[in-house]
Amino acid sequence: MRSYDATATTTASPAAVWRLLVDARTWPVWSAVDSLDTERSSGLDPNGRDPVGAIRAFRTGRTVTGERLTGLDEEKQLTYADAFNWAIHDYRAIVDLTPAPDGGTVIHWHGTYNARWGMGWLMDRTMRDVMRRMADGLASHAAAQSSGAESR
Repeated sequence: MRSYDATATTTASPAAVWRLLVDARTWPVWSAVDSLDTERSSGLDPNGRDPVGAIRAFRTGRTVTGERLTGLDEEKQLTYADAFNWAIHDYRAIVDLTPAPDGGTVIHWHGTYNARWGMGWLMDRTMRDVMRRMADGLASHAAAQSSGAESR
């Protein structure tokens, strides 16, 4: 089993981070994915509160990968597993949100997976880099949204 681990800290509250994380429609704005593929997704909530069991399909370049939400602990933890992914299988991911000591939120995005035969070295680097961009993007976008809301 292979793994990755990415951590980022934001000035935004766990509630602000959670709103972005649970709403697949926001992911192309702050993450490493290009778009949400609504035709290959299922069970998405029109109000941006995707439930356990929803399949969220994301396009990056020509590749579409799908994840099934497997757990939601409001403002604390989101878990998902691969629904379809050509390069990896047995993928399980956890996004933990913890209040930071000085305010804000620590985002800990970690997971395990198996790679297709012969692709392990490439997927190790890719997953590490992409998931770091995911955590950093979520942290910075949540902070920007929160500071914008405070200045209104």
